[in-house]
Amino acid sequence: MRRIRVVIADDHAIVREGVRMILSAHPDIQVVGEAGGGEDAVAMAQSLHPDVVIMDISMPGMNGIEATQRIRQRAPEVNVVALTMHEDDHYVFQLLRAGAAGYVLKRAAATDLVDAVRAAVRGEPFLYPSAAKGVVEDYLRRLQRGEAPRTSYDGLTAREREVLALIAEGHTNAEIAARLYISIKTVQTHRAHIFEKLGLHDRTELVRYAIRVGLIDP
Repeated sequence: MRRIRVVIADDHAIVREGVRMILSAHPDIQVVGEAGGGEDAVAMAQSLHPDVVIMDISMPGMNGIEATQRIRQRAPEVNVVALTMHEDDHYVFQLLRAGAAGYVLKRAAATDLVDAVRAAVRGEPFLYPSAAKGVVEDYLRRLQRGEAPRTSYDGLTAREREVLALIAEGHTNAEIAARLYISIKTVQTHRAHIFEKLGLHDRTELVRYAIRVGLIDP
């Protein structure tokens, strides 16, 4: 079994140690490096070629947002998951713009961090529920105000819009089917139509859709 290689970036040694203990308890995850700042995190992403960098936002020197952007530019195969105390949607939007694949609060359960690491490797976004809801609601609200091209979104049916929102919030096909009282096959059909109409390829792109079209200010 190939293990998921992880670098931990946080300026507090005690936090790094705690995260290492959490991840090391899982046989499919291996911590290969620790960085005390953004510059070191970027360097390790390029030299160690991890699958995931767990990134704090508030660090002296280069902060986590800038470090995330540089990693995605210089080592695009490396995924970044933010681990932070900040709950402000502004930070979520900035990190998504920078290319982060996930956003986990330090007060969240340890299982959330492990799930976020695994989701990042699968190419799936992981946002704590209120953040995901905020991204989707902000996007739809701006569309209603006419602040973005509406052609693609207007091409979706009402049901497809429901499915789009649930996908963006991180729900599985089975969960969407149960919530909307439809079959999994029907969800898959709606999903295929949504991705085709919007020109998207995976859930990561879908969650970032609102950011990429310029609806959210940096």
